[in-house]
Amino acid sequence: MAEAADFPGTRPSPARRWLRRAGAMLVAVPLLAGLVQLPQTPASHAATHTSTKTSTTEATGSRTVDVSVNSLTPTAPGEDDTLTVSGTVTNSSKETVTGAEVALRVGPLLNSRSAIDNAAQRTGYVPGADGNQIGGKYAKEFAKLAPGVSQSFSISVPVKDLDLGADGVYQLAVALTGQTAAQPWQQVLGLQRTFLPWQPGATNTKTKTTYLWPLISSTHVTAETGSDEQQTPVFEDDSLAEEISPGGRLERMVALGADLDVTWVIDPDLLASVDAMTRSYRIRAADGTGTTAGKNQAVAKQWLDDLEKAVADKQVVALPFADPDLASLAHNGKNVSGSLSHLKDATDAAAITVETVLHVEPSTDFAWPVEGAVDPSIVEVATSAGADMVIARSDSLQETGGLTYTPSAARPIGGGTTAVVADARLSTAFEGDMTNAEKSTLAVQDFLAQSLMITLQNPNRQRSIVVAPQRMPSASQAQTMATALTALDESRWSESQDLSAAAKAKPDPNATTRVPSAQQYPSALRKQQLPQSAFEAIRKTQNALDSFTVILTDSSRVVTPFGRAIDRQMSTSWRGRAAEAQQFREGVQSYLESLTQRVKLVDKSPAKLSGRSATIPVTVQNNLVQGVDHLVLRLTSTKPRRLTIGGGAYEEHAVKVAGGHIQSVKFTTTTNANGPVPVIAQLYTEDGRPYGDEVRFDLEVTEVPPSVMLVIAGGLLLLVLAGFRMYTQRKRAAARQADAPERGSEQESGAESGAGAPGQPSDPTPDTAPESTDPSGTGERVDR
Repeated sequence: MAEAADFPGTRPSPARRWLRRAGAMLVAVPLLAGLVQLPQTPASHAATHTSTKTSTTEATGSRTVDVSVNSLTPTAPGEDDTLTVSGTVTNSSKETVTGAEVALRVGPLLNSRSAIDNAAQRTGYVPGADGNQIGGKYAKEFAKLAPGVSQSFSISVPVKDLDLGADGVYQLAVALTGQTAAQPWQQVLGLQRTFLPWQPGATNTKTKTTYLWPLISSTHVTAETGSDEQQTPVFEDDSLAEEISPGGRLERMVALGADLDVTWVIDPDLLASVDAMTRSYRIRAADGTGTTAGKNQAVAKQWLDDLEKAVADKQVVALPFADPDLASLAHNGKNVSGSLSHLKDATDAAAITVETVLHVEPSTDFAWPVEGAVDPSIVEVATSAGADMVIARSDSLQETGGLTYTPSAARPIGGGTTAVVADARLSTAFEGDMTNAEKSTLAVQDFLAQSLMITLQNPNRQRSIVVAPQRMPSASQAQTMATALTALDESRWSESQDLSAAAKAKPDPNATTRVPSAQQYPSALRKQQLPQSAFEAIRKTQNALDSFTVILTDSSRVVTPFGRAIDRQMSTSWRGRAAEAQQFREGVQSYLESLTQRVKLVDKSPAKLSGRSATIPVTVQNNLVQGVDHLVLRLTSTKPRRLTIGGGAYEEHAVKVAGGHIQSVKFTTTTNANGPVPVIAQLYTEDGRPYGDEVRFDLEVTEVPPSVMLVIAGGLLLLVLAGFRMYTQRKRAAARQADAPERGSEQESGAESGAGAPGQPSDPTPDTAPESTDPSGTGERVDR
C-alpha cells in the first residue's frame, strides 16, 4: 500500500523507506538461511569460495568480507599452548565496512568424518552452528575497511580460554563482524572455517599411520647414446637438473623427507637418470638437431648423496623401472603380444638399479596403480611381474558393510594377493595449489582433524592406516605434507610404521574385499590411458631391436639403452600427455632405424657379363662403432635358366664386418643365354629373417662380345698367313732338291765324253750329322 501511494518522480517518505527495508529484510532472512544450509559438493564449494574472491556483485551478507586464514600455530595445541591465528580480511563489496572486529569462534565438537567434510563445504554464517565468539581483548578491531582493501590480522588466545571440552575435533572459525551503510547494524560479514584437533593427552590406543613419500619424475632420457666407450646418454632437456637443484621439487622432497618417518616409494628410472648426470651427458637441442654438453654433474652427485643419507634405515619400495602404467597395460596392452614381458623386465631392473645407486635393498613386492583405482584385470597385471601386494585407495575399494569406523588398510582379495587400501581423504588432502598460504593451512588442519577422528571412531581398536599422496607432489605440496606429518609425529593419537608392516597387519574381518568391476573404473582416468596403438608401436620397436641385436658383437651396448627406453614408453607419467608420449615413441623407433641402417648393402649399378662365367662382387658397409657378425648375404637370380649363381638360383655367404669397415663378397655366375637378368642382394640374420633393404641390379649377359670376335679373327688371320708362308717356303725347297740330280748327271756324261769344263768335286761332309742314340749331355735340349 505504501508503494502504491508513491507517485512517479517523487521520493518516498522516510516512513515508507523504513517499511520497504523492513519488508525486504523479513523476506531475505529466511531465504538466506535456506541458501546457506543447502548441501554442496566439494566442487560447488570450491566454485562458491572462488566467486567470493573474484565477484563483487555477490558480496553480501556473511560474504561481504573475504577472510583468509594463512597461519595457525600450533596445529594441534596442548593445554598450556597459546593458539595464534593470522591472515587477512578483504572487503569484497562496494560499501565501506565500519566498526569491524575479527575474532575466533569455537564451534561444536564434531562427531564423524562426514561432519568434518560438511563443515568444510558449508559457506556463509549459520547462527549456532558456527559457535560462540572469543571476543574482548582477543579480538582485532578495524575502524574502517574500504571496498577492495585488505588488512592483515593476528589473534593469539591461550588454549585454556577457548573453553574446549572433551577430546576431539572442534570447528574453529575466524569471523569478521561489522556494519555497512546499507545494513547499519552489527553482523557477521565474513567467515572462514577450519578445524582444531584437541587431544591434550595420549590416547590409549594409537592409530598406526604409514605415509608414502614418492620420488617419481617424468621421462627425461632418450634412447640415444654416444659412440664413445662410456655411451654418453642424451637427455630430452635439462629440466631434471632444475628439479634436483636447491629449491627444486625433488630437492625439496629429499630434504623434507629426511626428517620424516615415511616409506620411500622410488621410480628407479629417476635414480638411473640422475646417476647418468653425475658423468658426461648430452642435452638435445630444442630444434632436435644436435646436442650440447650437460653441466650439472655436481648437482646430481649432491642430490644422490643426500638421498642415500635420507633413506638410511628407512623402507624403500622400488616401483618397476619407469613406473609403468598398470591400468593401461591391463585395459589396452595385455592383448598385444610381449607387453607383459616388458613389465617383468622393468621389475627385474628395479631392484638392481636401486641397489647399485643407493646401496640399499628395496622391496619390489608392491604395485601402485594410478590413484589406487583397481579392477580385476589391473590386479592380474599388477601381480603378473611378481608383486603380491597392490596399493589401492578407499574410493575405489569402497566399504559396503556399513562400518562405523575406518578399517585397517590390509585386505586379502584372493589368489594370495593383498590390497593395501590407502585412505582417500588423507591421500588427497594436499592436492591443488599449496603455494596459497590459506589453502596450505586449511589442508593441514583438515588432515590432522581426519586423522584424529579415525582414532576416535573406535578408540579401543588399533588400526593401520596408509596414506598414498599424489605421485609427483610439487615443492609447495611437499612442504605442506611435511608440516602435517611433523605435527602428526608430535601428536598424541598416531604412531608411524612402514608399508610392509601395514600390509602384514591383521585384516579387519568386516572390511570389504571385493574388487570393483572394470565398468566401475573411473572414466576420467580411462581417458588418460595409453591407447592400444602405443603398445603395438612398442612391439614393433622390440621386433626391430631383436633383429638388430643378433648381428652385433657386443649387443649390450644396444639392449640396455633401448630396453630401458621401451620401459619409459609405458610410463604412468605420460597420462594426459598423449602427444608427447607419441613423439617419444616415434623418437625411439626412428633412432633404432637409423642404427640398423648403418649396416647395409652398397647400391650397385647395372653390369655386363662377358663369357659364360664371371665373378660378381657385392659390398657390405658397417658404419657402426662395433663389429657385426651372424649375417648371411644372399644373391638371387630372378631368371635362373638364363643366369645361375653358385650353380643354382642363389648363393649365400656368411658376412662379418668390423666396425667402420666395408667388405666385398664375391659370387660366381654362369650364363646360358644372352640378355638382361635382374638379380637381388639381401642380408639375412642366421635365423633366416631379412635384415635391411634389398638391393636390385641388372646383369646384361653377352656371351661373345664384338671386341672379342675381332681379337679372335685377327689371331686366325695371323695363323693363316703364317701357314701359307711355311707352305711356300717348303715348296721352294723341294723344287731346289729336284733340280740338283739333273745337274749331276750332266756333269758325269761330260766327263766321260771329255767335253765341257773341268768338274767340281762334291763336299765330302754331309749337310746334317747323323742322329746320335747316345744320352744327351747336361743342359742339352731334347725334342720329344
